[in-house]
Amino acid sequence: MQAHDIDLLSPAPGVQHRLRVWHAGQPGRGPKAVIQAALHADEVPGILVAHALRERLAALDAAGAVVGEVLLLPYANPAGLAQQLLGQHQGRFNLGDGVNFNRSHPELGPAVAAAVGHRLGGDALENVATVRAALRQAAAALKSTTPMQDLKNRLVAQAIDADIVLDLHCDSQAAMHLYALTPQGDIAAELGALLGAEAVLLATESGDSPFDEACSRPWLQLQQQFAQAAIPLACFSATVELRGEADTDHRVAARDADAIVQFLRRRGVIAGDAGPLPAPRCTPTPLAGSEPVTAPHAGVVVFHAEPGARIEAGQVVADIVDADTGAVTAVRAQSGGVLYARIATRWATPGKRLAKIAGTSLARTGKLLSP
Repeated sequence: MQAHDIDLLSPAPGVQHRLRVWHAGQPGRGPKAVIQAALHADEVPGILVAHALRERLAALDAAGAVVGEVLLLPYANPAGLAQQLLGQHQGRFNLGDGVNFNRSHPELGPAVAAAVGHRLGGDALENVATVRAALRQAAAALKSTTPMQDLKNRLVAQAIDADIVLDLHCDSQAAMHLYALTPQGDIAAELGALLGAEAVLLATESGDSPFDEACSRPWLQLQQQFAQAAIPLACFSATVELRGEADTDHRVAARDADAIVQFLRRRGVIAGDAGPLPAPRCTPTPLAGSEPVTAPHAGVVVFHAEPGARIEAGQVVADIVDADTGAVTAVRAQSGGVLYARIATRWATPGKRLAKIAGTSLARTGKLLSP
């Protein structure tokens, strides 16, 4: 297993950020997987899981068991790792422009459609090879005028031709959950079962171009645009939310790393018996049905439900205690489902998103992810 570094566009003289990429297996020999952690740089459980994964991949590679190739980026956002504001790590948004590090990734589908759409026919394998070559070419042609744009372009270039892309994140306080494309719900459910996910959230487009969709949606766009051609969804990409920010534990990380290795075995990247699939802890639900529970006014937040709890419609999720009057406002769920995430702070401003419930009765539209 070898490592190489990618120098990123320097933000100032004397400052150089770089991406570290660990590589197992041989390029072009089999399915390619790309796994990255901490694109939201203050979501550190993924860094620990990546460390455990690197140990396992190194041993598997030395034994010749990596029959495809795996690229592992243990920290996908070195600039975000360095951001501190008033003594607090700020890794979700770029302090330079306020943009979320996991939004506004390049959308390569239109460029590929224009370049090779006329060449796509009835041979699925030939189409995959043609599209992957065009995706690599489109990624290589991306121009960067800012360090953050350069980071996003480089990350997409590493993963755009992969069969599997796993983007490791976490929430504030949360149960294990993940996001993926709706047409790939079966594969997402398989990954969720291995990881013990309490929610698997599916969408054809969540809004704002997160990293996972920048890798997988070009295939869906081409499939929709050229319905007469044989175009499989050749990239499965998922955002894996590794519970909460404080769930950083060697034993938990080891279990997550083992689950990811088993997933790679099931997808043909690593040789060996993957064993039986564990019983799933949830059924995939539409991301559009996810309910954001919000605060009606400012106050102290007192939760009545833990992450992973099953919630009924009308159930009290939290109280908001008015700091002036002491009046208590009960915040109730509109829909039933699993409370899969909640905030870690206990002071709310009006409209503050307090928790998220994976339900089926709502049908939200527009931007479906949190800011």
